[in-house]
Amino acid sequence: RGSLSFERALGDTAVLIDAARRSAIRRVVHVSVVNADPSAPTAYFRAKAALEQNLGASGLSYAIVRPTLTYGRRDILINNLAWALRHLPMVGIPGGGRYPIQPVHVEDVARIALECAARSDDVTVDAAGPETFEYRELVEMVRRAVGSRARLVAVPPVVMAVAARLVGLAVRDVVLTRDELIELTHGLLVSNSPPTGQIRFSEWLAANGGSIGLRYAS
Repeated sequence: RGSLSFERALGDTAVLIDAARRSAIRRVVHVSVVNADPSAPTAYFRAKAALEQNLGASGLSYAIVRPTLTYGRRDILINNLAWALRHLPMVGIPGGGRYPIQPVHVEDVARIALECAARSDDVTVDAAGPETFEYRELVEMVRRAVGSRARLVAVPPVVMAVAARLVGLAVRDVVLTRDELIELTHGLLVSNSPPTGQIRFSEWLAANGGSIGLRYAS
């Protein structure tokens, strides 16, 4: 966005990595993203992969933590999904929603990062929750939890992108980008490793359904 590009982020992070190396920092824990890959279909996932490579070549002791979809109090995706279900008569599901999603609680991500910080080996660990759903199933769970009567409608991703832009004009925010739709519908927010998270999304949602989505989170 403007001068804030992935290339600039990589350059800035390279400066931080070099400063850490020259300052004799013992260990770096980097929060990346699950399925980061140089050949990934979106720039964000490719940039995360490049950053992982830069860190690996730095000579520093490191741990790379790769979260799936992170949620918790005041998060963006789950909270704003709940907000939309509370306030809109109809909520679109891109591509029908028959693709997987594996939410991980932010406290699990923090715990895993601290555990990795205490290790001495160079390691890459997925931070992935114990439950995996189809996206449509997750939306239906949130709808029930907030008591919504919104209609769920399967729409092509391109239509979803246009609708998200219109909602974004109303709330003065970028609601959902084309790349985020690709990451979601391609099932990139799921780990291929055994779950490392302990907090179950279904139980968290049952306990917090009354409070999520009351306000839009920018």
